[in-house]
Amino acid sequence: MGQTHVPVVSVEQEQALGPMVIVCEHASNHIPPEWGGLGLTADERRSHIAWDPGALGLARGLARRLSAPLVHANVSRLVYDLNRPPHAPGAMAAKSEVYRIPGNEELSPEVRLSRTEAVYLPFHDALRALIARRCATGPLPVIVTVHSFTPMWFGTPRRVEFGVIHDADDRLARAVVAEAEARTGLSVGLNEPYSAADGVAHTLRLQATPCGLLNVMLEIRNDLITTPQAEEAMADLLAPVLKAALARVENGMGEN
Repeated sequence: MGQTHVPVVSVEQEQALGPMVIVCEHASNHIPPEWGGLGLTADERRSHIAWDPGALGLARGLARRLSAPLVHANVSRLVYDLNRPPHAPGAMAAKSEVYRIPGNEELSPEVRLSRTEAVYLPFHDALRALIARRCATGPLPVIVTVHSFTPMWFGTPRRVEFGVIHDADDRLARAVVAEAEARTGLSVGLNEPYSAADGVAHTLRLQATPCGLLNVMLEIRNDLITTPQAEEAMADLLAPVLKAALARVENGMGEN
């Protein structure tokens, strides 16, 4: 039997009527056969360098609870990191943490272009189309991207459990921090363990900021979402936080 083609992007609950659009750029560790596994071992392809473990399950849980569409990737970020622009070295990184990515070393402009056309453009075109339809029919959508991060980075433990990141507009991010601190026992950090200065806000900058859409990037420490049950529990915890944070901003109560 031939191999089944996997689309690079999926849109779930497209007709959901809630105010938010959930996005998960690093949802999958799948490396299509045409890229030859990028020279990685099976263990490396399963590790956090290839995707954000637990992020898709959490994103789906939030989408259900918030009656939100979900746009997610079906291809590993090592083929193309959808939260990076095509000119960024990290879009097709030759190294991730301490790991070499042999299949990404010394890529030609032609290969970079082919991956951009095969992965980046379809994903962001699909997300842009969904956002445009929402903008046309109103009310304006709120963009929420969902990621996970490792408890250790180059041997250093990370204290924060729930990171909240913003681009130019910090209103929703600050409201999420305030509500999370009030409603959960999580260790919350604004612009931790990354910030827009680290180049991690590309999706927000591309899809939300130009249209003036409220937006926020969520980062969950991946040891807190290691099972489907844990993903559901985290969605139970964070969905009310997002609802209350949006209400706070809409009522003019956002933090300055």
